[in-house]
Amino acid sequence: MTREQLIARIRETAYLEGDFTLRSGRKSKYYLDKYRFETQPDILAALGREFARYVTPAVTLIAGAELGGVPLAATTAIAAQKPFVIVRNAKKDYGTGNVMEGILPPNPHVLLVEDIATTGGQVLEAAQVLRQRGATIEAIVAVIDRQEGARENITSAGFLFHSLFTKADLGITG
Repeated sequence: MTREQLIARIRETAYLEGDFTLRSGRKSKYYLDKYRFETQPDILAALGREFARYVTPAVTLIAGAELGGVPLAATTAIAAQKPFVIVRNAKKDYGTGNVMEGILPPNPHVLLVEDIATTGGQVLEAAQVLRQRGATIEAIVAVIDRQEGARENITSAGFLFHSLFTKADLGITG
């Protein structure tokens, strides 16, 4: 799938218009429903290949935050042939009580994948969890940057940030 075809598939599958409240609390006249594109095998496979392009020789692990980052991390791990971990939004209160699932090797160098970046809040929380456990975040890569402050917040926190697409790439002007 070409870049243009992937953009078209994401837009036709996930772009919604209306009145929405985002995770950040902001109001928006449009919404990009990550679950609508992350549940389509052709889109998910193409995204895994795109994310894998950001796997440098230094990267030893892929990570994604619960819930939207899980399929992205899995498909990226398959494409890059690297293990992955899942960063939970909250420590589970049963079983192992983990805040992270999967095997975290000593001194991992992580590519952290994200679905939609608005302010960067969730991915920054995940990055902090990983750092507290000895990880080096090589880069954070989002599928879509809504261009509402995520890039600035992530880079000002000291992380390298990339996005596969921006809202402008998807033809969204609002």
